[in-house]
Amino acid sequence: MKRFLLITAFCIFLLVLVGPFLVPIPPLEGIQLIEQLAEADSRFINIEDLQVHYKITGRGNPPLVLLHGFGASLFSWREVMEPFGQEHRVVAFDRPAFGLTERPMEWQGDNPYSPESQARLTIGLMDQLDIEKAILVGNSAGGSIAVLTALRYPERVQALILVDPAIYTGGSPSWFAPIAKTPQMQRIGPLIARNILGRGSTLINQAWHDPSKITAEVLEGYIKPTRVENWDRALWHLTTASQDLNLDQQLDQLKLPVLVITGDDDRIVPTEDSIRLAGELPNAELVVIPACGHVPHEECPQAFLEAVLDFLARLP
Repeated sequence: MKRFLLITAFCIFLLVLVGPFLVPIPPLEGIQLIEQLAEADSRFINIEDLQVHYKITGRGNPPLVLLHGFGASLFSWREVMEPFGQEHRVVAFDRPAFGLTERPMEWQGDNPYSPESQARLTIGLMDQLDIEKAILVGNSAGGSIAVLTALRYPERVQALILVDPAIYTGGSPSWFAPIAKTPQMQRIGPLIARNILGRGSTLINQAWHDPSKITAEVLEGYIKPTRVENWDRALWHLTTASQDLNLDQQLDQLKLPVLVITGDDDRIVPTEDSIRLAGELPNAELVVIPACGHVPHEECPQAFLEAVLDFLARLP
């Protein structure tokens, strides 16, 4: 019996050790050059050797910098960019691993997919566009990067607008990174990433209160970045670079004005989390949009715009 258990344990160990290298990794289909996927108003800028895709509109102050959520891109802001641009200079960009921003597979120094690098990238974009101080608008995981940026560079952020932000959730536990960085997981990680975004329509349906509003054009806007080479490997790099930022333990440092917006039917970041966040921030307002989900700027743009513009009009 003991011998049988030893043989079984050895076989399991061998399977875990070698198995991932036996899994076939089919090539991605429908890959196109970033230049082919770019639109007429797309712009590209080099920040720390990374080609970043962004769009810009408007001229007024204070400027708004928009940070999208996980699995999204600057496409997520399509309904509100132009209305914001009537009174403000507005910049939206694709965070690393998303949209049409470059997806490096090798780098020197800090991991460009890490939260700290993304915060620094946000400031680098502002520097290159001569934006001394901005209001950061972040949705979901983009909200956590907006908060991190405000904590690291408080002199550069005038206010925060946090849209269903992932402050109490998100980020990988400390034990995950060593496992995720093993050769075995690096091998099959891209397949896991493909499976995550391969369920794109399911995830989008979960993000909306009323999925019947999701058009074919919206689905195409979300699918388009998966035609960029190495999108799956980049998403895995982002996943392995993710970490628990403990932002909830640093909220008392955020003395600046904050608007927290959430849909009343957020099934990704629970609405209760946003209500809690507004209560724990020193200087926050809360707006709960009825009959709306995780992406109110997409699903309920008019109510979202009214809430944000009212907040902006009252800033000192």
